[in-house]
Amino acid sequence: MSKMNPMIRTAIAAATLAASAGPAFAQSWDFGGGRDGDRDYELAGRGVPILYPELRSTHRGRAFVMRNFDFNRDGWISPREAWAANRAFARFAGPRRDRFDWESRDRVVVEEPRSEGRGGWDRGAMHGYGFRQTARGATLRLQEDVLFKTDSDVLRPGAIEKLRPLAAYLRSEPGVRVAIDGYADSRGTDAHNQDLSERRAASVRGALDAMGVVRARFTVTGHGERDPIASNATAEGMRQNRRVEVTLLGQRADRF
Repeated sequence: MSKMNPMIRTAIAAATLAASAGPAFAQSWDFGGGRDGDRDYELAGRGVPILYPELRSTHRGRAFVMRNFDFNRDGWISPREAWAANRAFARFAGPRRDRFDWESRDRVVVEEPRSEGRGGWDRGAMHGYGFRQTARGATLRLQEDVLFKTDSDVLRPGAIEKLRPLAAYLRSEPGVRVAIDGYADSRGTDAHNQDLSERRAASVRGALDAMGVVRARFTVTGHGERDPIASNATAEGMRQNRRVEVTLLGQRADRF
């Protein structure tokens, strides 16, 4: 029997796997580049040092990165693209990445996305929160106008979407405990500001709870108008002081 053309074999494998993959959002990873006789793929960009050595230092690894993870096709690998390549490769290669057999993947492989709760959190989205390091852990700051209407503790529809990556991370990291702190500006009475800051912090906790994060992992505190981060003498300063801060206790901000 004559050997099948490699391109045809690849197409058949992709079609067969795609047909059995189930959900339409499954992703295809192309392992076909970097074989003997193929061009050498070069890597450039701020994400290159992040890549696993097995991806940076082999023809097959560089081809895998450039063919699958140069998302905007600009020829440069960003940190976000590098993390995505590392995650995908680690799932295929397992703990002994140095022994990965590239020849075993000479086809297009269709991978089902992992369910959340087993390590499936979005590093790029978490990085976008802009965590800063504090004495208690990694802290993100959410301004009032992102979360609430003025003088309300009802979350805006867009606030739920803003919190989804955080909820996915917390579902995937069940050992991480969380502090949620609400703050107000100096307008209104002390009692009103204290009550509003408590209710807003509780609303954020409730949203995360509704997205599957165990409620007992949270401590929720309202600080009223105490601990301002800007002057309450200006409208912009008051806007900055109306906020909710979420701290991942004991976590490093540079992890994200």
